Amino acid sequence: MNKRFLILILLSLLAVMLAAYFAFFRSNPIEMEKEELVADSIPEPKIMFGLPVDSFELVSLKVKKNQTFSDILSQAAITQLTISRLVDSSQAVFNLRSIREGHSYHLFFQTDSVRKLKHLVYQIDKINYVRFTLQPEIAVEKGRRKVKTDTVITEGIITSSLWNTMKNSGINPMVALQMSDIYAWTIDFYGLQKNDRFKVVYTTQYIDSVEVGIERILSCRFNHSGKEFYAFYFVQDSLKGDYFDELGESLRRAYLKAPLKFSRISSSFSNSRLHPVLKIRRPHHGVDYAAPKGTPVMTIGDGKVVSMSWDGGYGRRVVIRHNSNHKTGYAHLSGYAKGLKQGDFVKQGDIIGYVGSSGLSTGPHLDFRFYENEKPVNPLTVESPPAIPVNENQKPQFQKLLDYWMKRLE
Repeated sequence: MNKRFLILILLSLLAVMLAAYFAFFRSNPIEMEKEELVADSIPEPKIMFGLPVDSFELVSLKVKKNQTFSDILSQAAITQLTISRLVDSSQAVFNLRSIREGHSYHLFFQTDSVRKLKHLVYQIDKINYVRFTLQPEIAVEKGRRKVKTDTVITEGIITSSLWNTMKNSGINPMVALQMSDIYAWTIDFYGLQKNDRFKVVYTTQYIDSVEVGIERILSCRFNHSGKEFYAFYFVQDSLKGDYFDELGESLRRAYLKAPLKFSRISSSFSNSRLHPVLKIRRPHHGVDYAAPKGTPVMTIGDGKVVSMSWDGGYGRRVVIRHNSNHKTGYAHLSGYAKGLKQGDFVKQGDIIGYVGSSGLSTGPHLDFRFYENEKPVNPLTVESPPAIPVNENQKPQFQKLLDYWMKRLE
């Protein structure tokens, strides 16, 4: 075979080898990228109470009546020696007597051939917990679940009640409770009208993508009877925050708008009303709130209990003197607040009694009356002076906050 032909064959083989070599390295990165993509697509392990759930057999239960820490562990076949060591280790971390009926606890068993309890987690509340580790070493530590906070902007139109509107619109009804507290001095939520509307911004907390509670309303606009009511959360001078309107006036007032939460007006202030029991027309100088028996009744303002007794057709009645000009009466009660007595000083919002049907009454309701200079006036028209407004030196900061939220509420 001639030398030139042999060299040609060797060069051809070399060219084929080089082509295969480069083809391999050109294709290899693609394979690596595929492997990386597969790795990225693997979901992160589910973590609960600082433990990888998928690595254990998880059993979640609730503490039964009179069930102790020792009872819980004994059911999981834990020896008394181990229980005693856990009790000793807990002393500086958590009082085991604080374990309460109805609270959740979680047992983490190892998934090997032999089923053994490795961790017990007791939930103090939705966020805080205590983790008891049995293996490989005894350990007791407190922890907090990771909480995510989101800001939510939502709005609605009143169809029946604020509570029902929230519920039907898929809004957490707890927002309605916070709104009723914020506007307790300025809006009568028992007198809402159809097509009243609201827009609210609030923060809510999530644990494992499950909403666990409303944190705080940041700003709100409520249109009631064609009038706009604004509320803005503002902290001045590093003190506790409060709610103010667009003029910087506090939403807090000397008197609440109503002595009950989420009820309805069954009879208004009138100079001539047909009495439901006596069947005669006579003045009704108060407002009746229909509510289930036992509903808590609050005092609308600070004051002194000047009367607390059976009062004829009023039944059980409490009268509170707020100042030299004003007093209020709460009648037809089923009972009085525990420990309350004549002469006591009460604070705005304190429970003084419970809705009933004592005296001349056809059903459970509260007869609420407001007196000015000993004369009855319509409670729904009483204008209450505001509390302390935004301080002058805080006005620039409040204005920035106001401008920010106004754009979002509009």
